[in-house]
Amino acid sequence: MKNVVLKSCATVFLLVFAIVGCKQEKKENQPAGQTEEVNLEARTLRYSTDSTEMTGYLVYNSDIEGKRPGILVVHEWWGHNEYTRKRADMLAEEGYTAMAIDMYGDGKQAKHPDDAAKFSGMVMQNRELAEARFDAAMEILKKDPSVDPDKIAAIGYCFGGSVVLTMANAGKDLAAVAAFHSGVELPVMPNEDLKARVLVANGGADPFISKESVTRFRKAMDSIGADYTYINYEDAKHAFTSKGADSLGRKFDLPLAYDKKADQESWKALLEFLNKTFN
Repeated sequence: MKNVVLKSCATVFLLVFAIVGCKQEKKENQPAGQTEEVNLEARTLRYSTDSTEMTGYLVYNSDIEGKRPGILVVHEWWGHNEYTRKRADMLAEEGYTAMAIDMYGDGKQAKHPDDAAKFSGMVMQNRELAEARFDAAMEILKKDPSVDPDKIAAIGYCFGGSVVLTMANAGKDLAAVAAFHSGVELPVMPNEDLKARVLVANGGADPFISKESVTRFRKAMDSIGADYTYINYEDAKHAFTSKGADSLGRKFDLPLAYDKKADQESWKALLEFLNKTFN
C-alpha cells in the first residue's frame, strides 16, 4: 500500500506550462498485507493546436530508469476530470508514462448530459479538429524524456473510447488502443489504414451500444484481418468502470451503473493487452 504525498512547484518550458508534483500512490487492488511504494511524478500541462488551448496531465513512476511506453488516456463525454487522471495514475503505477488529454479544450467539463452531448458531438463530427487535438497531445507525450516515442498506445472511456478507435482507424501511429464502454459506430470505421492492436471492453446490458453496431464493427475488423479482442460483460451497463456512475445515473435518470467485477476484469485485460503489445 502507498500513502499519498503531494508537493508542487511550477516550471515553464517551450509552449507548455507544467505544474509538477511528486506522489506516493496507493496501488488499487493491492493484496492485503503487502506494502509497495510507488513514487509518481505528475504535472499538469497546457498545450495547444493553432486554435485551441488544452489541459493535459502527465504522470510516470520516477523510480524507473530509462524510457518506457507512453499511453494517452481520453476522457468520457463529461470531459477531462479526476476520473481520467486517476486512470493515468494507475497506468503510471504499472510502469507506463500516461497522459490524460483534453479533447474539448480549456479543460472544459460538462455539468449536464445536454452539454456533454454538445461537446462530444462537436468533436466527433469534425474529424480535422479531433485529429489536431489528438495529435497535439500525442506529440507532447512522445517528446517527454521518460517516453519511448516508438511505443505509444491510447485508451479511452465512453466518448474517449470512440475517439481512440477512430484515431486508430485513421491510421495514427499507435501500437495499441483500448476502448471501454465505447460506441463502435465510428466516424472512421475499420479499414486498411488501421495499424494498432485493438481491445474493446463493453457491457452487454449497455443500451447505448446496439448489437447491430457491434456486429458491423466486428465484421469490418474481420474483413481486414485486424488484431483485436472484443469482450462483452453480459450484465454490465454503461460506464461500468466508473465508481461515480450510479450517482450520475440517478441524478440524470440515465442507465449508468458501476460494476466492480467488470471494472476489475477489464483493467486486468488491459494490462495483459499492453504487456503483450510492448514486451
